[in-house]
Amino acid sequence: MAEAVMNFLNNTLGWVTGALDMPSARAQVFGFQIGGHLFIEVFLLVVILFLLSQKSYKPPKRPLTNKEIDELCDEWVPEPLIPSLNEEPYEPPVLESAAGPHTVIDGKEVVNFSSANYLGLIGHKKLLDSCSAALDKYGVGSCGPRGFYGTIDVHLDFEARIAKFLGTPDSILYPFGFSTMFSAIPAFSKKGDIIVADEGVHWAIQNGLYLSRSTVVYFKHNDMKSLRETLENITSKNKRVDKLRRYIVVEAVYQNSGQIAPLDEIIKLKEKYKFRVLLDESNSFGVLGKSGRGLTEYSGVPIEELDIVTADMGHALAAEGGFCTGSTRVIDHQRLSSSGYVFSASLPPYLASAAMTAIDILEENPELLSKLKNNISVLWKELSKIPGLKISSNKESPIVYLRLEKSTGSQKDDLRLLQKIAQRVLEEDSVFVVVSHRSTLDKCRLPVGIRLFVSAGHSESDLRRASGSLKKVSAQVLGSHN
Repeated sequence: MAEAVMNFLNNTLGWVTGALDMPSARAQVFGFQIGGHLFIEVFLLVVILFLLSQKSYKPPKRPLTNKEIDELCDEWVPEPLIPSLNEEPYEPPVLESAAGPHTVIDGKEVVNFSSANYLGLIGHKKLLDSCSAALDKYGVGSCGPRGFYGTIDVHLDFEARIAKFLGTPDSILYPFGFSTMFSAIPAFSKKGDIIVADEGVHWAIQNGLYLSRSTVVYFKHNDMKSLRETLENITSKNKRVDKLRRYIVVEAVYQNSGQIAPLDEIIKLKEKYKFRVLLDESNSFGVLGKSGRGLTEYSGVPIEELDIVTADMGHALAAEGGFCTGSTRVIDHQRLSSSGYVFSASLPPYLASAAMTAIDILEENPELLSKLKNNISVLWKELSKIPGLKISSNKESPIVYLRLEKSTGSQKDDLRLLQKIAQRVLEEDSVFVVVSHRSTLDKCRLPVGIRLFVSAGHSESDLRRASGSLKKVSAQVLGSHN
């Protein structure tokens, strides 16, 4: 085929050359050039289309022999499911009793500062009696999501109870504390919307930000100047900002630092730049304020100023699950579009009953809050001059957060040093504290540290024992390191 095409082109070219030698043809050269070019272009196009329509050569298929199959299998090396570890993974201690102010590890009783049991209600007789009665009446689980025959009257009772306690129109109950925030955020914020978040928010919030697919901009941790500049940049540089939904996401008490958010300033910025506020009260509900109603009561800000408030019930209420509270429209929207509510089996009824009982205990015993605040003050004072470490948390926060005074320059090395301190404190003085480990999923930008969760159930001797042990061990470990 190719040879025939070449012969045709050569004959044509010879004819054209001979024709041009004739005097009469030279007079018509202009017309020939136009017609000749057109003819050649059309012809080449036909040839190209013809060649493209031909099937490419494929070698005949034949099955692999057994020997070839064995050779391929021997050569194949699968990729590992997870990356190889250069060091042994950290194995946390295993508790052998309830995670109260005192617990048992390896058969030995220890003072427990690793559980966010702020009001000391774990193991409280009224909570146990409430759980027993609910188990007798409802059984262990609900066996279905809320919208598919998983709603039990005790769920509705709790939602009404929490709304009454906080003074909001309505509330919604989630079966798992972490799922509350990372379900609530994507329910309202979608792709194209803007979220301004603190760089120190905990993993559940980070996951909610990721799942929302919104444009997320972080500001410096608990820095109102940084928040103001961030909001100003967004509103001044984005011409379409008025058409987008915009949110500020913060924690009341930051789990990764123990800092308390300045809510009054956040509200002023929210109103100035026309943003909505999502506040997580997991570590402040039942702790801050005169009656334990959280950051709004502590800051003197009406709760109506906030658009969405969430909290984990596994802390002060010593139960499980989470709730979101706000306007009726906000709550009704979540019942239809929040994944953690729509698709998860509802909270076991005995846990909802226990959480309601915990709120009753909090209202009936205001001395619990006084005891907690006193314990925080004592421990803060005792640890204020600990060698090699410094407190980065707020003086009224139930999370006392200790960071290295001088970082090694590597988060991994910092973590190793802090873990050594925590391990020796447990082994030598039976005081259980935890280091803020970060997984590969956790993108928190704050330094790691030792967290002490203070409880109203701790005695003064427990606090002095913990502070004395930390002072002694940190001096030895950090002194030898330097």
